[in-house]
Amino acid sequence: MAFKTQSESDEAMSEINVTPLVDVMLVLVIILLVTAPLLTQSVHVTLPKTAETTADVKDQPLQLGVDAQGVITLNKLPLADLAALETALKNELLQNPEIGLHLYADQDVVYSKVAEVMAAVQHAGIAKIAFVTLQQ
Repeated sequence: MAFKTQSESDEAMSEINVTPLVDVMLVLVIILLVTAPLLTQSVHVTLPKTAETTADVKDQPLQLGVDAQGVITLNKLPLADLAALETALKNELLQNPEIGLHLYADQDVVYSKVAEVMAAVQHAGIAKIAFVTLQQ
């Protein structure tokens, strides 16, 4: 006959049967697909109404802007040049040593202008700087 018996060959079988592995993986995928929508549901609650509060003005970060034409503004007030910016930032730093700064740079502004502004901020001694972008 064409069948081999164990006594004819003592060689180890070198092939792995992956069918049970595929079956287990498919079951796990089905379990994942069934349970995933259950995890995203949240509890809907009605939050209580409270009085509106305002943030402490002292802790508000400075708003530094650079528009597309390269005009620099600090808290919406235009500045003449980088030296005026550095002087204004040093004055703000004297009032509050832990002051932060938010940098708003137009997407059309030349990168070198933003780098110059950042260097002026660093020379003024402000360490906390954040870049503000729009979320889409």
